[in-house]
Amino acid sequence: MKTYLVGGAVRDRLLDFPVKERDWLVVGETADSMLAAGFRPVGKDFPVFLHPDTHEEYALARTERKTAPGYKGFAVYAAPDVTLEEDLLRRDLTVNAMAIDTAGELIDPYNGRRDLDSRMLRHVSAAFVEDPVRILRVARFAARYAHLGFSVATETLQLMHEMVLAGEADFLVAERVWAELHKALLERTPAAFFQVLKDCGALRVVFPEIDALFGVPQPEKYHPEIDTGVHALMVLEQAARLSDKAEVRLAALLHDLGKALTPSHHWPSHHGHEQKGLPVLAKLCERLRVPNNFKSLCAQVMQYHTHCHRALELRADTLTDMLQTIGAFKPDSRLNEFLQACEADARGRTGFEDRPYPQADYIRAAAMTAAAVDTSAALLKGLQGEQIGIAIRKLRTQAVNDYKQRYHQLLVESA
Repeated sequence: MKTYLVGGAVRDRLLDFPVKERDWLVVGETADSMLAAGFRPVGKDFPVFLHPDTHEEYALARTERKTAPGYKGFAVYAAPDVTLEEDLLRRDLTVNAMAIDTAGELIDPYNGRRDLDSRMLRHVSAAFVEDPVRILRVARFAARYAHLGFSVATETLQLMHEMVLAGEADFLVAERVWAELHKALLERTPAAFFQVLKDCGALRVVFPEIDALFGVPQPEKYHPEIDTGVHALMVLEQAARLSDKAEVRLAALLHDLGKALTPSHHWPSHHGHEQKGLPVLAKLCERLRVPNNFKSLCAQVMQYHTHCHRALELRADTLTDMLQTIGAFKPDSRLNEFLQACEADARGRTGFEDRPYPQADYIRAAAMTAAAVDTSAALLKGLQGEQIGIAIRKLRTQAVNDYKQRYHQLLVESA
């Protein structure tokens, strides 16, 4: 049995990146011989097996032939006569088309090592255009390695653009888009994912709500970068600095979707964009089948990020109601995630990247103060139903108001 380490494990080993999982390629075998050797079959679309001891994946060498549009329109041929070079040729990028044999020798028929050294993401062959998922994968690899100086080769970006024009991106289904988006959000530079999609024209097809933000101006006084789309990607960059959670990063990216709905004669003002964006967000989440935990945080940040920025000026009852609505008083509160996304918004502006954001600590302290209120007094008065909630709200509002007065008094004294 001739086995080769292939794919991402080879790429990341050469980059001195952590290797999370190893994939193996088997040349010269059949499904029957793999079963006879104790391997367990797991592949649905092509022959993949789990090693009986290590449980790592071993795939038979194969070729693929395009038979229909989309990413499922392939005929797979796996047989002992398929060579290592033929298998590597069907892969997406040269940096993913290398192998290491059992002696530790690198096998690199398509110059993947050269492209690693030159920090280039380049397609292996013209067959790249046959799978629309590769558009998303290239963008995701850009997000993973942008900090190392990687970029997409001009000819590869052109192929991606041609795929979009040919309608291949229209065949991307929600599950695949969400899977790649989720992975991209967890990469070190997630904004690069969306920038590459924009550069090849796929953003308009896959994420039209985000694409619509580009070219929409904002007041230069508050947004020196002016363009709302540019701002959205800057906010995502800041969210990646503040949190490693995909939920926070997505909420930060999508918070201003409502600004794309502002009539041009109202530009650069965007009054009410917080509420206007909610239906747009709901449709995006429904189309991509975004999980509820992502959807709820995105909606909270969209609706209340302006309140968060103005927290020090808000009336006590307004701040209390916001905290109640976003679930800040619940045991499973996601207040910290909400505040991180809002802070990313404040910092995602040219010249504001390292500005302090005292609103976050102010809101956390207000929430703790309100949550610590003894509500037994309200319950002991014999109140029932809605009256209990009204009484608790009053107690919490009073606690927040007292905290607010103390906070501003300290500011005066320290000035």
